[in-house]
Amino acid sequence: GELAARYPERLHVQIGYNEPLAHRIEAGSDMFLMPSRFEPCGLNQMYSLRYGTPPIVHRTGGLADTVIDAGSPRDKSRNKAPKDSNGFVFAPGTEAAMRTAIGRALDYYRDRRRWNALCKRAMRAELGWERSARQYLQLYQTCLTSPTR
Repeated sequence: GELAARYPERLHVQIGYNEPLAHRIEAGSDMFLMPSRFEPCGLNQMYSLRYGTPPIVHRTGGLADTVIDAGSPRDKSRNKAPKDSNGFVFAPGTEAAMRTAIGRALDYYRDRRRWNALCKRAMRAELGWERSARQYLQLYQTCLTSPTR
């Protein structure tokens, strides 16, 4: 509160839960840091993806299932991101690994063409049940057609 009072044009503090404001902040951000140590599902990274706010997440639970790492732009052997990448993933859950992922995100951000392409991929991410349902159906069909032991 003290810093917000001293710098009202640069900092705002709001204590309490306000879901509409949380969505507005997330939608208006350039990137979203979610360094959860444990996350069985995670909705915020999905909101970020839908809003075109690439998430930076620790590889755990639902975060690992939904965020596809864009890779390192400094790695000359990979001159483009995976076609379905939508954010940045780090592991292990250490400060050093998180800082490296943030640095990779900032490198992408500096290349506006590449950043905009990443944001568009993020917004196109399949987050509904359709993909999971197709995968389950394929698994069931494989089990039905494979010989039993």
